[in-house]
Amino acid sequence: MSNNVTLIGNLVDDPELRFTPSGVAMAKVRMAVNRRWRSQDGEWQEQTSFFGGTVWREQAEQVAESLQKGMRIIVTGRLEQRSWETEQGDKRSVVEVQIDEIGPSLRWATATVNRTQRSDDWGNKQGNGGGAPAPAAREEYGPDEAPF
Repeated sequence: MSNNVTLIGNLVDDPELRFTPSGVAMAKVRMAVNRRWRSQDGEWQEQTSFFGGTVWREQAEQVAESLQKGMRIIVTGRLEQRSWETEQGDKRSVVEVQIDEIGPSLRWATATVNRTQRSDDWGNKQGNGGGAPAPAAREEYGPDEAPF
């Protein structure tokens, strides 16, 4: 079963870059996704949904350097639910996007792309002609340990 998702929307904040205690970069992004449609009576309706997501490692640093509040972005990733209990004993839950790919939308904008150096885990080292890297393990946190 797969829960892949693609979202197109606007950043509502600048990406927030942080580092785990072991030095791994992570960036949190928040985006607004608008949906517009005509109702049965011909009136335009609009709904906005807000999504948060996390991107890791070198890509997190590139996101923080490249993207800003208000930019239209395209995100692909997986939905994950995280639950925790507050100090008062209340149960909380949130669905977030674990981001695999993120970038600016070019529908109404242009972008300049600058290639970065590949890390040691990339395909050339594995002898497969430059394919994608093997998925890296993310550092997981309990609700009280999360750096955000």
